[in-house]
Amino acid sequence: MSDSERHAARKQTRRPVQGRTSATWEEHRQNMLRRYLGAVASAAPPKTGEEPKTGEETADRGKATRPRSQDRPPARVRDVMSVPAVSVPGDTPFLDVVHTLSHEHLSAVPVTDGDDHVLGVVSESDLLAKAATTAAPHPSGPIGRLREHRLYEKSRGETAATLMTTPAISVRPGDLVADAAWTAARSRVKRLPVTDHHGRLVGVVSRIDLLQALVRDDTAIRKEITSRILRHEFLLDPGDFAVTVENGVVTVAGSMDAALIPQLLESVRDIEDVVEVIDHLKGTT
Repeated sequence: MSDSERHAARKQTRRPVQGRTSATWEEHRQNMLRRYLGAVASAAPPKTGEEPKTGEETADRGKATRPRSQDRPPARVRDVMSVPAVSVPGDTPFLDVVHTLSHEHLSAVPVTDGDDHVLGVVSESDLLAKAATTAAPHPSGPIGRLREHRLYEKSRGETAATLMTTPAISVRPGDLVADAAWTAARSRVKRLPVTDHHGRLVGVVSRIDLLQALVRDDTAIRKEITSRILRHEFLLDPGDFAVTVENGVVTVAGSMDAALIPQLLESVRDIEDVVEVIDHLKGTT
């Protein structure tokens, strides 16, 4: 995926929802998911064989894809992971794994040995496979029998070590959040074990952790506009302006020195996760 394709994908996935009249959780979740996918698209590695651009072309294209909020270092997995991480030993019985997932409200749990090395991950899918193959009738046909055989062999396990999916897809504490998000999206997993350089479990990071780190909500964006930009950068009273943010789209209204309006709008556009700026400012002399 080229830089321009990533930028286009990000803008497309972050396009604001039109006609939203109530802030329901489902609408909020869908909007955050679009932004997450856009962030993942921008973090996607280049296609094999794609030549890195240099010179003027890189500079021109960098204007569209340059990282914003340069003064803030990029988030690392260590900044957002959950510690301590819930895990189960390899000899944990099937029902105890079920109880752990239910009690901790988790969709998956790492399986570790006595030294906290990650052996694999047991997920709801692994447990459902066991339950399904136990209760379902034998399918007919060679394809059905082959599929059932694979599930059946795994479902015969009675402990975490025999039911888990291995090897576990994991990340390191120092990995960039954007890279971890790409790993989670590509691997289609909801939770990633975080391991040290010896493969020992030090935390767990979920897709929602990555989402919240990659995408700030509208309230945080508005706060940065009113506090950092209006009050501190331009020495203006935020109370003299009407600032609204919806799905990353900023609308700003008010009166100010006409010569400063272009600079103010550019500062707002440079805020991370701002999709678009709607200008209702009136210039004064």
